[in-house]
Amino acid sequence: MSKKKKNKGQKLEKSTTVATSKPIAIQGYEGSFHQVAARKFFGKKVEILPCATFIDLIRDASDSKKASGGIMAIENSIAGSILPNYNLLQKSSLFVAGEVYLQIDQNLMVNPGVKLSDVKEVHSHPMALQQCLGFLNTYPWKLIETDDTALSAKHVHLKKSKHIAAIASKLAAEMFDLELIAPKINDVKHNYTRFLVLQQHPSVVEGANKASINFHTDHDKGCLAKVLALIASQDINISKLQSFPIAGSQFKYGFHADLEFESLKQFNSLLKKLTAKTKYMRVLGIYKKGKFNSAS
Repeated sequence: MSKKKKNKGQKLEKSTTVATSKPIAIQGYEGSFHQVAARKFFGKKVEILPCATFIDLIRDASDSKKASGGIMAIENSIAGSILPNYNLLQKSSLFVAGEVYLQIDQNLMVNPGVKLSDVKEVHSHPMALQQCLGFLNTYPWKLIETDDTALSAKHVHLKKSKHIAAIASKLAAEMFDLELIAPKINDVKHNYTRFLVLQQHPSVVEGANKASINFHTDHDKGCLAKVLALIASQDINISKLQSFPIAGSQFKYGFHADLEFESLKQFNSLLKKLTAKTKYMRVLGIYKKGKFNSAS
């Protein structure tokens, strides 16, 4: 069992926006869906700090000399939870300041003037290729797996080849002067990824109606059921409940929960009761529910 003490409550600053005095760390590169999500939340002028991996993202987002925070994918409507990212968030000192639900539209792009009949290879991240197999399998193209969708688009632009296409975001096409020869080729048209907006200090955004928490129970019979019943009794919705193993324990689990409420007073009242019912409690963030956005 974790030796950490219960969280007795954090002193939170109220704010209307999330500060961006320095770049926002993202996983991926210019033109990636992470950058699209950052623009949806902060605006088109937001400066980004590209990171090769999610581990790099958490490290750089935590460094006040490099970044104001970060944007990190946490779950997808097809693939489900990105479990390693829940663990990264739990172990970090970062806080959730918001969320973005982004529709993931995969687009086939080529250099200007290239026709479908010219294409011989399609380059992209393996996940993007998998999402578009219904379309891709109708052509005799060679599929080339790469590390990043946006880098694939950049590669097509730099090579100036008329035989190579990439699958990436519309933003990548705009950045690298590519033409969308076949837009929205993903097999599942309503594919959304949820991104968390991360910052280095806890705060409560004005109008907050959602919170993310981590908690451990004492693992007695019915403990989790009692916690869930308590949340329900306060008329608060659990929009996400994710279990994860407690490091160093013998198959004991902690829980991440996203809670939706009507008022901050309602949540604070619940928090006091939850603290008494749990072995460990940490508030990861109090923020406003995200809206569903298109990738355009």
